[in-house]
Amino acid sequence: MLDNKGFDLWADGYDKSVGLSEESNVYPFAGYKDVLGYIYEVIRSKQKDATDRSAVLDIGFGTATLTSKLYEQGCDVYGQDFSSRMIELAQEKMPEAKLYQGDITQGLVPELCEQKYDFIVGTYSIHHLNDEQKVVFIKELLGLLNDGGKILFGDVAFETREMLEQCEVGEGLRWDEDEIYFVVDELKAHFPGIKYVPKSYCSGVVVIEK
Repeated sequence: MLDNKGFDLWADGYDKSVGLSEESNVYPFAGYKDVLGYIYEVIRSKQKDATDRSAVLDIGFGTATLTSKLYEQGCDVYGQDFSSRMIELAQEKMPEAKLYQGDITQGLVPELCEQKYDFIVGTYSIHHLNDEQKVVFIKELLGLLNDGGKILFGDVAFETREMLEQCEVGEGLRWDEDEIYFVVDELKAHFPGIKYVPKSYCSGVVVIEK
């Protein structure tokens, strides 16, 4: 698994490498554009008009491929990423966004816990948490949502453990053993209203509403 220095080195070529995987419709970024597009449309559909400044927290925003578009549409963007280079690239696109460096395995930085959000998103970042950490982290995030707010996680994800295992076998040596992917059925005991919107054979959007 890459550490923050590894992501710093990857930052400038990140969008290109993601694009190659997405265009070839292969793991792990098959469906990437559809994943981001779905999250974007959900948030935009909730904005009442051009003056509606929804507060959006992006967990692991990377180069801000998604949130820079929301920023352009008037959203107030907050974010946490553990790569200083990713933050530099994202801040160039979103000068007024409030972006902080921090490792999500240690939770959110204190500054972000002082806010309330209409949407909390994460794209291809929450797989750095193990299953137990996911539950704890999501519960923390739910406490930061405004009533009616939504958590939207786009990632490599599966409805069942069997579907994950089938994909793992199919990918063989390409499968990343260091990443822990969503199995939505296994989270229903903690979050009964959880929903999953598949976007490719290995990815989709996990939705939890407050």
